[in-house]
Amino acid sequence: MTVSPDEFKIALGRFASGVTVVTVGSNDTLHGMTASSFASVSLEPPRILVCLDKSSRTRSLLLDSFAVNILGAEQEHVSRAFAHAGEKPFSELDYEIGSSGAPLIRGSLAWIECATSSIVDGGDHDIVIGDVTGCSQADGNPLVYFQRAYHSLP
Repeated sequence: MTVSPDEFKIALGRFASGVTVVTVGSNDTLHGMTASSFASVSLEPPRILVCLDKSSRTRSLLLDSFAVNILGAEQEHVSRAFAHAGEKPFSELDYEIGSSGAPLIRGSLAWIECATSSIVDGGDHDIVIGDVTGCSQADGNPLVYFQRAYHSLP
């Protein structure tokens, strides 16, 4: 049985996920993209993974380090701004540059900075595994994506 991309997307849409923006700093270039394919891999050592489209600019700029910004319920506009190709909205955001060299978006529920550990071929995406080098968290409710729409928890 063959599954079409559209059928697969509909099935995956039934899985609620948090929303992140993966950011990189490469030379003088800041870039990022919205990603919902994010997971913890290991506690010892602390390690996470993100899945990035091989053709994305973020993936092409990601070298030795990156950051994952876990978005809060009030940051839907941030997710939408980073979800589209083209110029990224850093000039309109409050952010700081982390020790990884990647932008950390202020107002996020958490920042996770990583050193790239390995990159695994995952078809049309690469699975980027990062060793966590730093993290920070704040209180708030998460931004959630379910059935192609944004939601928040009460």
